[in-house]
Amino acid sequence: MLKKLNEFQVGETGLVKKVEGEGRFRRRLLDMGVTPGTTIYLRKKAPLGDPLEITLRGYELTLRKDEAKLVVLEVEGKK
Repeated sequence: MLKKLNEFQVGETGLVKKVEGEGRFRRRLLDMGVTPGTTIYLRKKAPLGDPLEITLRGYELTLRKDEAKLVVLEVEGKK
């Protein structure tokens, strides 16, 4: 099942299928390692849902909700 990162619940894991958008927002995500084939684990969400803390490639990264909307993942499950 495909889902955008901003729709994930804490504890869910997914495999990046594509990064949408264009320009500098897309380039920024790709530069930070959010590339197709990467596994992402949603660690935390702020009380109002912004920002999100994710784990990928062995490090933690914090993303705004607007950035998370651009990442489409295949849901793998909950840890």
